Amino acid sequence: MATILVSTADLEAAAVLRAALETDHEVRFVSGPHETREALDAAVGVDAALILTGAVRDSDSLVSAASKDARPIPVVALFDEGEAVPTGLTAQLQIDEMFVKPFDAYEVALVLPRLIRHKRLQSEIGIVGNSEPIHEVIERIAQIAPVVSTVLITGESGTGKELVARGLHKLSPRRGKPFIAVNIAALPETLLESELFGHEKDSFTGANSRRKGMFELANSGTIFLDEVAEMPLGSQTKLLRVLEQREFMRVGGSEPIRVDVRVIAATNKDLQQGLPQAAFRRDLYYRLDVLRIRMPPLREHRGDIPLLVHEFIREFSDQHQREFKGIAPEALDILVRHDWPGNVRELRNLVESMVVLAPGSTVRPQDIPPEVRRGIGGALAPQVRVTSPLVPKGDAIPVSEGLATQLPEVEFIFRTLVELKYDVDDLRREFEIYKRRHPELTGPREAAVVTLPKEASVDVPRAVSLVMPEPAAAETNATGQDAEDAVAFRPGMTMQEIERAAIIATLKDVGGNRRRASEKLEIGERTLYRKIKEYDIDA
Repeated sequence: MATILVSTADLEAAAVLRAALETDHEVRFVSGPHETREALDAAVGVDAALILTGAVRDSDSLVSAASKDARPIPVVALFDEGEAVPTGLTAQLQIDEMFVKPFDAYEVALVLPRLIRHKRLQSEIGIVGNSEPIHEVIERIAQIAPVVSTVLITGESGTGKELVARGLHKLSPRRGKPFIAVNIAALPETLLESELFGHEKDSFTGANSRRKGMFELANSGTIFLDEVAEMPLGSQTKLLRVLEQREFMRVGGSEPIRVDVRVIAATNKDLQQGLPQAAFRRDLYYRLDVLRIRMPPLREHRGDIPLLVHEFIREFSDQHQREFKGIAPEALDILVRHDWPGNVRELRNLVESMVVLAPGSTVRPQDIPPEVRRGIGGALAPQVRVTSPLVPKGDAIPVSEGLATQLPEVEFIFRTLVELKYDVDDLRREFEIYKRRHPELTGPREAAVVTLPKEASVDVPRAVSLVMPEPAAAETNATGQDAEDAVAFRPGMTMQEIERAAIIATLKDVGGNRRRASEKLEIGERTLYRKIKEYDIDA
């Protein structure tokens, strides 16, 4: 039974929550940081969660008190409809889930056990993030950790593959046994076999004594082979024998040595591409690829960047003994928009440099290196395929060169659907600018249909095809898709109507999965729930 702390900032909401939660949990009301600490101290060894019932921005003291606990504490926030939550505040307060008032208390009760379990696993593994890709990775780790099968971890450099390997070891029955990490790329080819399998005395020049290799040291535990794609073909043969026979011989030895080791390998390359060129043994690849975990690049879960930034700021503020309040919303927006080719490692190193070098107690836009500031919007400038009488069918043209000069209204709608950040005033202002710049396009014209296909090929929420419909097409648009799959804009439509149509199209595209829809739309899951209710969408 978990202990649920409910703030009394909104007594009515607190009473409703207590009635819904007290059957399966111990519910305690808290009104300040002192009561929060007392309640957590009284629940030593028990899972706990904190529910904030008042204004989100006024809950800093309660969250700070809860974060000092040794256990991972999930935080759920209830906020009033229309309450403006500053950028990055949810990450700063470590809020895991948000509900809009009026809320369903039993929905909160259903969410809490999942949050508590996820937070516990996340703490053990060490991976930070609340996005769907990170949720999937953590669940995958928990699923395959108890078995002894070989695991292949794939992903770009800096995504945290070693964290995954250590998490698999921590959650496995071998957690009390050795965990040995070996970076294959860092070892010279002449010494690789000696490092992995050990050597006998006088087996080569400089071998003055017998030495155990990494496999021998990892016996009964786990060995992590990072950058396994860099292993020479000769060593690959010996590794294959270890995986199949669970035995090897030291360099210069004559007696086989048996070991019980779980092998976890990682690579930032596509091993299958090396198979035709014999750069990597096919039989070794299939022996390593028994279970697979893919670590997503940071650009695929940008929603976790604020959480990571605040976590790194706290870490380096303590490490370098600097008082830091956090990061300005404008600076955080710059970091969220950056592509991060070095992934989490690059972000972590950048935050450390800003904490050390920033003159104030808050990271500001001017504290961010120029190359990062100049990279804003790089992910939001895809090639767009246009089919219309003005452009040859099938030609791909950059947005800035073709659409801006020929179809300003259509390009305008495209950017709006991609970013989803313009309010009504910005919408009208920019539309008027386009009309003034292109008076020849202000006469009667066809409605522009923006079709959202299911296959994405660029790093935006979704690849977008812009199609001008034929006058006689009533049921089918120019791409051959049903009209009901398209989001149509016509002069006079309100932002609410456009937003409702975009949500309906996205929900249909993901088969009704609300979490995936919120990721694609780049809005919070709770916000999506509220929009579905507000627009009376049958989901």
